[in-house]
Parts: sequence; C-alpha cells; structure tokens
Amino acid sequence: MTSSFEFSAYPAPRLSDAERDLALGKLREGAALGKLSHDTFLRRMELALGARRSEELAVLVADLDGRDKEAAWTRRLFGWVGRVSAVSAGVRRAWTAERLPKLLLPHPGAQPLRIGRDPGNGLRLTDETVSRVHAELGMHDGMWVLTDLGSSNGTTVNGRRVTGSIVVRDGDQVGFGRMSFRLATG
Repeated sequence: MTSSFEFSAYPAPRLSDAERDLALGKLREGAALGKLSHDTFLRRMELALGARRSEELAVLVADLDGRDKEAAWTRRLFGWVGRVSAVSAGVRRAWTAERLPKLLLPHPGAQPLRIGRDPGNGLRLTDETVSRVHAELGMHDGMWVLTDLGSSNGTTVNGRRVTGSIVVRDGDQVGFGRMSFRLATG
C-alpha cells in the first residue's frame, strides 16, 4: 500500500498567541460596534480559536480592518475635539473666576461665618436658591472649613457639591445655590 505525502520546503509559520489575541480583540470590537451579528461573532470566535495559520485569522477580520482605519480617524477627531473643548472650558472657568465677587475669609480668631437668607446670618444672601441657614465658614485646626448646613440647593467648592464639611483655601470658588464667590484673604 502506497500513500503520497506532499511536503513543502518551508513549513507554515506557527500562529502566535499575540496574533490570535489581536484577532479576537478585533472581533470583540466589531461586535461591540455593531459590525457583526451575535451569531457571526460567535462563529468567528470559534474559528479564530481553532485557527492554525495567520491567513485563517486574516480572513476572519478582513471586513473589519477597513473600518478600523475610519474608527481610528474618528477616535483621533473626537480626541482633538475633546482637547479643544477642555481648553475652552478652562478659559471660560478662568474668565468667570476673575469676575466673581470676593468672599473674604473671616479672621482666624473670629466666630464662624454663617451664610444664608436669614437676617441673623453673618453673610446674608437674598437669592431664592439660598437656604435660610445655608452654610458656615470657619477655622478648625488651622484650616478653613466650609460646612453645608443641609441646604436645599447645595453648596459647591470649585464646581463640586459639598456634603458635610470640606477644607477650603484662598482662591477657591464657592457656591451657595446659584450664587458664586471667590474666597480671598484680606
């Protein structure tokens, strides 16, 4: 009994784990972006896991590669737009920060400053978004501390809402309801 075998001069290069992982990643991304149906994705994943040569993987992701260039260009464009937006937001923040009225920090030995709409407060704000007793600003352990006193519309420091107490510094932007100030020393 005779059998015939074909031998190539050079055996096909073995598929590396990195190549397989790259193809699997492309398939996952294609499915996540809606480029592949669920059934197609599962079938291609199965074929990719059983592939023995790079050419087999290339066939499985061939229709996804052309769109990857568009996706990369889109990601670059959105990244650029995001950076431009961040710059313009920073400029806007800096511009408004300089225009904010100053709120002078009380002297270190003084009583804490009560802030709100009530006439008995040390700082009376008449805006309807400010609670009657909104917040308190005082020195504790050598640091300035701003405490929200359960206000309805919130207290913010540098754009972040405060719940409870927070340490503040000269130059911080504080907000009580819709009213905003820049903290300053003397």
